[in-house]
Amino acid sequence: MFKNIEFRRFSLLILGLTIVLMVIGIVLGLPAFGVLLIGINSLVYYFLFMMFEKSKYKRISDLSDMLDRILHGDDSILIKQCEEGEIAILSSEIQKMTIRLKEQSDALLKDKREMGDAIYDISHQLRTPLTSMNLVVELLGKESLDFDSRIRLIRELKTSLSRIDWLIESLLKLSKIDAKTAKFEKNTVRINDLIKDSIEPFLVSMDLKDIEFLYEKSDASFIGDKKWSMEAIGNLFKNCLEHTPIGGKISVSTKENTLFSEIIIKDSGEGFVEEDIPYLFDRFYKGKNASPSSIGIGLALARSVIVEQNGTIKAMNDEKSGGAMFVIRFYKSVV
Repeated sequence: MFKNIEFRRFSLLILGLTIVLMVIGIVLGLPAFGVLLIGINSLVYYFLFMMFEKSKYKRISDLSDMLDRILHGDDSILIKQCEEGEIAILSSEIQKMTIRLKEQSDALLKDKREMGDAIYDISHQLRTPLTSMNLVVELLGKESLDFDSRIRLIRELKTSLSRIDWLIESLLKLSKIDAKTAKFEKNTVRINDLIKDSIEPFLVSMDLKDIEFLYEKSDASFIGDKKWSMEAIGNLFKNCLEHTPIGGKISVSTKENTLFSEIIIKDSGEGFVEEDIPYLFDRFYKGKNASPSSIGIGLALARSVIVEQNGTIKAMNDEKSGGAMFVIRFYKSVV
């Protein structure tokens, strides 16, 4: 306590005041007992003050020690709550700060782990086509390779390049959405136009597989960004196309009410494995029925785009056909 200059000054003040009062008592002719009583009262007051200060400094010292241990990584410490007074207020504020710092530390650790997992997944996804490309390039370097084999290898090389390009573009779009730098316009999007433009890139592939596309036009619409919405719906069509067998069908139905505009996309494939459904929209997650070329990012991008436009998306199996079904809702008010 005596290291504190304010405490030393107060002690000297009490001592000086005691001496002054005793001198005044002697000058005024007080009896020796009265002068002695002044000194004893001052000493008792000083003693009580010291006990109070010692208790206060002990609590401050305990707080300081606990903070030091927390700063050195001891997360198991709980700061004791004081009963009242300024120390209690200080203790409460330190407790709040400690909890907040712990939450921030946990969040940073979680972000680092997720970043590490994402980097691992990205490197894994890139390694597969890159390995294939290296092999193709090595084979293309052989002089004995015939023309037909060379054409086939060049096509495989283009496919691998397209896969890498799609992965990079999708990751860039996801990162923009995560960083809140993606710009989503708020215009009236007519679902008829959205479905028509989203399915167009897949029409040739659907004809080759003899897949029937069923859609009844409607007047439904929502407020959003058509280009981003095409990205989301296109990824859903791509998923359905990959899992619909030859001669199958993909159907789309829509409806609108005062709460939301709904789009339901179904296919006649094998449907989802039940244990995969909770994780289908997780990045890089590949279900048991996923195609070998699947990267596991298309559905994650679709969900991010839809959620960013005040929407929701659910994946399930159609009770009638058993095929996959996506239910997308764009709400008219904040949900």
